[in-house]
Amino acid sequence: MKKGFSLPLWVTGAAKSAIKKLIGLPFQDYELIKIPKDKNLIKIKVHSSGLINGESHALGISFVDSGLDLDITQNLEIWTIVSFEKTTKPNSKKLDRINIIPGYGVGIDQQTSKICISNFAKELFVENLLDIIPQGYKLNLEIIFPNGKFLAERTSNKSFGIVEGLSIIGTSAETFSSASPDQLENAKAQLKQIIAKEFCDTIIFVIGENGLHLAKSSKIKFPIIKVGNWIGPLLVDAAIQKIKKVILFGYHGKLIKLAGGIFHTHNHLADARIEILVYLAVKEEVPLEIIKKLSYLNTVEDAFLLLESFNLSMADKLWNKLADNVEKRSIEYVKRYIKTDMKIGAIIFDRKRKIRWAGKNSKDYISAFKDF
Repeated sequence: MKKGFSLPLWVTGAAKSAIKKLIGLPFQDYELIKIPKDKNLIKIKVHSSGLINGESHALGISFVDSGLDLDITQNLEIWTIVSFEKTTKPNSKKLDRINIIPGYGVGIDQQTSKICISNFAKELFVENLLDIIPQGYKLNLEIIFPNGKFLAERTSNKSFGIVEGLSIIGTSAETFSSASPDQLENAKAQLKQIIAKEFCDTIIFVIGENGLHLAKSSKIKFPIIKVGNWIGPLLVDAAIQKIKKVILFGYHGKLIKLAGGIFHTHNHLADARIEILVYLAVKEEVPLEIIKKLSYLNTVEDAFLLLESFNLSMADKLWNKLADNVEKRSIEYVKRYIKTDMKIGAIIFDRKRKIRWAGKNSKDYISAFKDF
């Protein structure tokens, strides 16, 4: 199985090396990273570290090796600049002793200007950095991705309200290619583990890291599995495992493919999103002049903005119809391979990561996603 290590581990490795340099320890070309709730240590290569700014700060540098050919962060250069600041305040939370600063090329929330970083990354910092911060001090940790702004233009970050660079939203230590059959086998294994551990008749399948991050931030009680691009085969596997209901949760730019009958959603294999939207718009009797404009657009996000600017209620009706079609086409796909009474729902969020639309089978669940 082709796999590597996620972005938060490489950031943690560079930061740990820089802190050790700042407290007078010799440089090593690797750091051992402890994973929260796991006894294993992972060896992360560090490129360099050294003192800067009159030896009051230290810089640690690493390069991401995710092991994935199509990963945007593969070989990403990471700089971490650390310094200590005296503090007399008792810290009620461990993370209060680590001030995470988004530097150049690191993604921030457009509305709050806060760094876009996963809880897993924060837990890594606490687990690996806290013990080497001198008592009576807190750590200022600035993270910089020199090429982050450029690379972010090749992602959908702006669609989710993330600006200025790449987000740090890895949610596990290891990485798996979402286009690889290994990702499907990994998701199937997770499904079997969940069924073995607990009785559950409803599962959440999330598409993409942003979907996973958003779902885990909500108050939903159902088990969550990140499915990557192998949505169709995993739905069939869920039916085989006698799951009663699957809720598909994702960004409209991904789930729209299912409404068109595309059940491996990687862009390298198939991309007919605008064509699918035009088809749905024709069925919903959207005015012809708007349909013509839709057909010339390059992205679903542009289509979303066009439809909303023309008529907000019409746009909402169309996107809810999209969710209905996702549900309908998904169960049709499953029934090609197995006789089942499993229900499939679809809940969709927009470019601002706002949960907006649900199909007929998901109306009762959307409030649980929104309530966080």
